[in-house]
Amino acid sequence: MKKITFLLLFITSITYQHAKAQTNNEVFTGAEANLKHYNALYILDDKDDKKIRGTLRNINNALEDPRLKGKITIELIAFGDGVEVYKKTNPYDSLLTALKQKGVILAQCSNTMRERHITKDELWPYISFVPSGNGEIIIRHYQGWATVHP
Repeated sequence: MKKITFLLLFITSITYQHAKAQTNNEVFTGAEANLKHYNALYILDDKDDKKIRGTLRNINNALEDPRLKGKITIELIAFGDGVEVYKKTNPYDSLLTALKQKGVILAQCSNTMRERHITKDELWPYISFVPSGNGEIIIRHYQGWATVHP
């Protein structure tokens, strides 16, 4: 009987503490950005228009987040099917130009270019090139960059 009483008291105590925590009037407003600078690598390996536009919108959202504004460096690495974002034949020039003007690094995997027989002339002239998309992800990871793959 003592064990049952103890168990009931224990459960009641935990339930009370949980209920008290949920009725606390504190409002969660997100993580505090208390570092001086942040770095984020956005990964794009998809040619779906919705995915591309969503990724570009996510980058803009990060740039405009009041906690990060003025203290974030962002790179967009495209490889595989993601090369479509940088092709002149696709409608992303104004979105990319706006990101470039905000300091976003726009990088394309050279392996993809070679494997798909795509020339630099087929891409917007403000695009940068890296030897491999996977290499860029690995290096940035070990440099402490956050990776975002929407």
